[in-house]
Amino acid sequence: MTTKAYGAHAADKPLQPLDIERRVPGPHDVQIDIAFCGVCHSDLHTVRSEWGGTLYPCVPGHEIVGHVSAVGSDVTGFKVGDTVGVGCLVGSCQHCAACDEGLEQYCENGFVGTYNGPTKDAPGHTLGGYSQRIVVDKKFVLKIRHPEEQLAAVAPLLCAGITTYSPLRHWNVGPGKKAGVVGIGGLGHMGVKLAHAMGAHVIAFTTSESKRQAALDLGADEVVVSRNESEMKAHANSFDFILNTVAASHSLDAFTGLLKRDGTMVLVGVPEHPHPSPNVANLIFKRRAIAGSLIGGIAETQEMLDFCADKGIVSDIEMIPMQKIDEAYDRMVKGDVKYRFVIDNATLANQARG
Repeated sequence: MTTKAYGAHAADKPLQPLDIERRVPGPHDVQIDIAFCGVCHSDLHTVRSEWGGTLYPCVPGHEIVGHVSAVGSDVTGFKVGDTVGVGCLVGSCQHCAACDEGLEQYCENGFVGTYNGPTKDAPGHTLGGYSQRIVVDKKFVLKIRHPEEQLAAVAPLLCAGITTYSPLRHWNVGPGKKAGVVGIGGLGHMGVKLAHAMGAHVIAFTTSESKRQAALDLGADEVVVSRNESEMKAHANSFDFILNTVAASHSLDAFTGLLKRDGTMVLVGVPEHPHPSPNVANLIFKRRAIAGSLIGGIAETQEMLDFCADKGIVSDIEMIPMQKIDEAYDRMVKGDVKYRFVIDNATLANQARG
C-alpha cells in the first residue's frame, strides 16, 4: 500500500516528499488516516543523526492523531471512523517483566519505536507519522475523547504529554505537594499544566524574565528566574519534586539544593553532552535523589489522554504545513516556538515527488 510521506535520505539532507509502503492490515492491525502529527525534538535529533544510529530513509513523527480507516478481522475495541492516536512505540516483546506490568517503554528486549525501530515491513525499519497513514498493532493504538476541533492540539500529548505525566504520577505529585518544573518549552509547558491539574502547588523555573507571565498563564502558582540567586535561595530545601525538562547540559546542583529531605528531581531531557557531575554531598545529607523517566506504557498513556480529556488539557501549538518542516526544525533549535509545532498532514495530499 503506497503512502505519501516526508522524510530524509541522509543526515545532511533536507526532508523531502517520499512514497513509502505500508503493510495491508493483518488480523490484529488498525489502519489510521493521519490528520495531524506533532513535531518532537527527537525527530530533529534522529533525522540529523545527532544521537547516531539513524536508519535511512527516515520518516519521523511519533505524536500521531487521526481516524481509523480499516481494522483487521480480529480487532475489537476499534472501528472505522474512531478518533485514535499513536505515540512513541508500536511494539514490544510482550513477555518480559516490564511488559507484563504494562511498562512497555522499559521493555527488557527493547520496544519498537514508531520510527527508526526494527520491523519486518519494508524498508526494514519503522516509518513514522510524517505520512498520510500508518498501520499499527491494536495493542499500541489509543482512544481519543477530546472534541474534534482540539485534535491537532492533542497530538503532542502522545509524547510531550506522557513524558511529563508519567513521572508526575509515579512520584505522586498532587495536593499538598510543592512541585517545580524546569524549562517552559514543549515538555515544560505540559508539565506545568498537568501538575496544576493534579492539584500541586506549581513553581515554574525559567532563565528568562520574559517568560514569567506565560508560565503563570499556563497554571504556575509562582515563577522563579533561575539566574536570580535571591529568588532561588528563597526556595531552598522546600520542594517535594522537581521535573527537569531541559535537554541542554547544565549544572543540576542549583536545583537539587531546592529539594527538601527525600525530595526527587526527575530528568526527562537527554542532553547532547553529559551534565556536569552533581555534588554528591548535596544528595547524601538530605537523602535527595536524581532520577530519570521515559514515556509511559500504553495503559498509562491512555490514562493520561483520559485525564486530559476530563480536564480540558491540550498542548499550545503552532500549525505548519508539511513543506515547512525544515524551517520548523531550525526554529526549534532557536527555541522559536510556543510550544509545539504540529503538522497538518492534509498538506501531503497534492505534493509533487522529488
